[in-house]
Amino acid sequence: MKPIQMVDLKGQYQKIKTQIDASIQDVIESAAFINGPEVKSFQKELEEYLNVKHVIPCANGTDALQIAMMSLGLEQGDEVITADFTFAATVEVIALLKLTPVLVDVEKDTFNIDIDALKKAITPKTKAIVPVHLFGQCANMEALLEVAKEHNLFIIEDNAQAIGADYIFSDGTTKKAGTMGDVGTTSFFPSKNLGCYGDGGAIFTNNDELAYTLRGIVNHGMYKRYYHDVVGVNSRLDSIQATVLRAKLPNLDDYCNARRKVAEYYNNAFADSNNIITPVTSNFTTHVFHQYTLNLVGVDRDALHQHLLDNGIPNAIYYPVPLHSQKAYADDRYNEEDFKVTNSLIKSVISLPMHTEFEEDQLQFITQTILNFINN
Repeated sequence: MKPIQMVDLKGQYQKIKTQIDASIQDVIESAAFINGPEVKSFQKELEEYLNVKHVIPCANGTDALQIAMMSLGLEQGDEVITADFTFAATVEVIALLKLTPVLVDVEKDTFNIDIDALKKAITPKTKAIVPVHLFGQCANMEALLEVAKEHNLFIIEDNAQAIGADYIFSDGTTKKAGTMGDVGTTSFFPSKNLGCYGDGGAIFTNNDELAYTLRGIVNHGMYKRYYHDVVGVNSRLDSIQATVLRAKLPNLDDYCNARRKVAEYYNNAFADSNNIITPVTSNFTTHVFHQYTLNLVGVDRDALHQHLLDNGIPNAIYYPVPLHSQKAYADDRYNEEDFKVTNSLIKSVISLPMHTEFEEDQLQFITQTILNFINN
């Protein structure tokens, strides 16, 4: 059996090696390293894939979130609501811009933002919501859009983990994750479902005026060279990363389907265990399984984590500390009673290896090692 990887980027690369190597070499020979033709081509191709009017590439997913918030005219002290159970980048940019982060609990089954908790958190100072499409499936966007309309709030979709997922509205129409709010953001970190070979990110919107603002912000606030119309940043996707993403984008749906097959194998293997809750997919979204995260019942999670490592099986705990308990974001306003689900999940979740290059003997070894631990 081959060594098990949490994410097998090398195996994925081998299947597109010829194309990747040639396209990178072309960029090097062209010397068009910044804002070159590859970036513009990738932008157009991603717009077509997502069926969104505007894609604005940038340097990474955290920048994408920050630039999105900068574009909306939010002012110091404005409240922005997001989920407590996610990676820190989401709340980090809120704090950096001197906005006020408001963290709310998540749903026990999907791990996505709890709509009822969100509604209770809205105040006259609330100006935006940042739903995180966690682990590969969409938050309840139809409900979120209704709340946003009722309270005149912006929606910024954090789509770093769910690119390629589809949202199905109650009338049967579908939209891609990241394209339903005022603005969507994503990361192309190498381990993402659509990842480059360094850092990268992008912002999506169907709003022409907002797209114009975003394009200025990512480029030092310039629309004409050396004329700075807005306060901006320097956040660009370089051409080598763009050419890698161009090679991978046509394979994205295949990558997502391969991940679903791995998830199906895991689901079937754990179906009869009373100690394992496998990922739940909401009926309004597809799941692209950026992570495959178990919720354990009556199992020493930390002991299982170490047992897997001892047996050569990488795994991860996403996330060990809720954002409201992080030193950087602690706030006396928060009441532990408002975070019952998150406070439970941090003690019971564990994420298994998930990628596109598995062989069946690897999956069999992973699942049997887990079941043996639980049943002994």
